[in-house]
Amino acid sequence: MRHRRLLQTLAGLIKARRLATLTPKWSCLTRTMNLHDKYERPLRDLRISVTDRCNFRCPYCMPAEIFNERYRFLPKPHLLTFEEITRLTRIIVRLGALKLRLTGGEPLLRQDIETLVAMLDAIEGVDDLAMTTNAFLLPQKIDALKDAGLKRLTISLDTLDDDVFRLMNGGRSGVDKVLAGIYAAEDAGFSPLKINAVVQRGVNDHTLVGLARFFKERGHILRFIEYMDVGNMNGWKMDEVVSAAEIVETINSEIPLSPVAGNYFGEVARRYLYADGEGEIGLISSVTQPFCGACTRMRLSPEGQIFTCLFAIEGTSLRDPLRVGATDEELEAIIRATWGDRIDRYSEIRSSLTQDLRDRRKKVEMYHIGG
Repeated sequence: MRHRRLLQTLAGLIKARRLATLTPKWSCLTRTMNLHDKYERPLRDLRISVTDRCNFRCPYCMPAEIFNERYRFLPKPHLLTFEEITRLTRIIVRLGALKLRLTGGEPLLRQDIETLVAMLDAIEGVDDLAMTTNAFLLPQKIDALKDAGLKRLTISLDTLDDDVFRLMNGGRSGVDKVLAGIYAAEDAGFSPLKINAVVQRGVNDHTLVGLARFFKERGHILRFIEYMDVGNMNGWKMDEVVSAAEIVETINSEIPLSPVAGNYFGEVARRYLYADGEGEIGLISSVTQPFCGACTRMRLSPEGQIFTCLFAIEGTSLRDPLRVGATDEELEAIIRATWGDRIDRYSEIRSSLTQDLRDRRKKVEMYHIGG
C-alpha cells in the first residue's frame, strides 16, 4: 500500500512536471554511497534477472509438472529492454551497488545478452560484472561475453553423476553439456570459476566428494548450497536439507579442510581452504546458518520489479513509473524508499515458523529473480 501511494504521488509529479523541488541532476561520476536499510545493511550488490525462461527444469527451482508447455512466461513487451535495464542499473550503482550479476531463468536464453553485458560494463563505478548460468549454451557465447566485458562466471552443476544430474535438471541435459561450457570458459580465460551445487538429501548427497575432487584438480571454487524453500512450487521439506556442517564433515573426512575468514562484508559463502593449500570450497547455508545480517543484495526482475530478499513476498515496480516518464530522480526516490524500509530476514525467522506457516507464506519464485 505504501509503495502504491508513492507511485501515485510520483505519477502526479510526472504529469504536472513539478520538477523544481527535485534534486539536481547528477554528474556522471556521482555516487551517494549512503543507502542503508532499517538494520543498517548497505546496498552493495545488484542481481539482474534478464529472463524468467530456462532450458532446464530443475525440481528445486522449475519443476516440469508446473513449468510445462502450457505455462505462460512473461511476454516480450513486459520485459525490460536493455536500455531500461542499463538506466535503472546506473541509478542503483550511484546509490551504492558495486557488484552486478546477471541471472535468470537462464540468462543465455536472452537474445544478444552480450550487448547488455557491454552496456553494463560501460557504467562508471561498477567494480565487478558476473553471470550465473547452467553453461549449456556457453560454448556458443563465451567469446562474445568475454569481449563485451564479463569479468566472472558462476556455473551451476549439482553432480558429476549423469543419471543423478538428469534427475536434477528434469532430463534436459547430461553432464557433458555443462562440462563443455566449463571447458569453453576455461579456454576463454575465466579462472577460477565458481561452481554452484545444490545439495538434496537422498538425491545427490552421495556424490559430493567426487565433485569436490574434480574441481579441486581443475582449480575452481566449488560452492555447496543448502536446499532452500525459495518460492512455493518446489515441495521443500526440512528433512531434505543437508546442512552445511554435514557437508563440511563429508568433504573433510576425505579431503581435509580448514575454515578461513571471508573475503569481504556480505560474502554469503563460508569459506574452507583445502589443508594442502590447493584451492577452497564454499558453503551457502541459508537454512541452518542464516546470513541475513550481512545481506547487501537487491534483485531486479525481468519485468522491472526490485526485490529486497530472495524470499520476498512482493516487489516494487520500477518499470511502470519508468515507462510513464519518470526522471532518474523520481526512480531514485522509489529505490531509496524501498531499500530504506527493508526489514527482510526470512532465513533468520524460518525456524520459528511452523511448517504450515512456511507453506502458506507466498514467496517469489527463484527462477524469476535468480538465486
